[in-house]
Amino acid sequence: MNSRSHGRSRNFRSSRCDEGDRRGDSMKRWLSAAITTGCLALGLATELPAQELPGFTIFGGPRRENQLSFRLDYGRSGHPRDRYRLRIPSDKMSFAVSQFSIDYPDYYDGEFDIELDPDDDPDDQPVEVRVRINGRYESVPLEEVVWDEENHLIEIYPVEAVPAGYKVEIVFSNVRNPNFGGMYYFNCRVFSPGDVPLARYLGTWVLSIGPG
Repeated sequence: MNSRSHGRSRNFRSSRCDEGDRRGDSMKRWLSAAITTGCLALGLATELPAQELPGFTIFGGPRRENQLSFRLDYGRSGHPRDRYRLRIPSDKMSFAVSQFSIDYPDYYDGEFDIELDPDDDPDDQPVEVRVRINGRYESVPLEEVVWDEENHLIEIYPVEAVPAGYKVEIVFSNVRNPNFGGMYYFNCRVFSPGDVPLARYLGTWVLSIGPG
């Protein structure tokens, strides 16, 4: 198979300022802990589709309109055979897509099964691209899936370009989840056939992995 790759200082006044700084730092640590705890609590509900969970924006995270929906079959840290269903709404599919490119953070230490079996049908592969047609998802044949572990990137090449205007679901089966729960941003970019080779950003899946 061919690989493609694409500080803080001494009179009475300053001591009061230092005290204020310490209180501020303490508040920041408390707030950070509270956010983390809330995220882990939300992670307990990842067996529900993401669009059924209450929407919120984490400081520095993607804007609400750029958050894509998803579903995890288990969503527990260390689970050896999870399934990720990463969804793209039809209004994001403005152009036909010849390549899906998904990057994830370097602290995500899960593992993906990307080995395609040429003797199996498209819906029996460990990686699928499903297009919603007439109310049901249909898997399209894939030419190649490349997992660039060093650069934390997965590239998916359909045999034929996925047409514009349809809902798409990218499915990863047999995923070994990361050893620790947390939030992981999976960013989706695409390339279109005959287009300038410039990735087009579609959105981000904010995956919540709960403790095992």
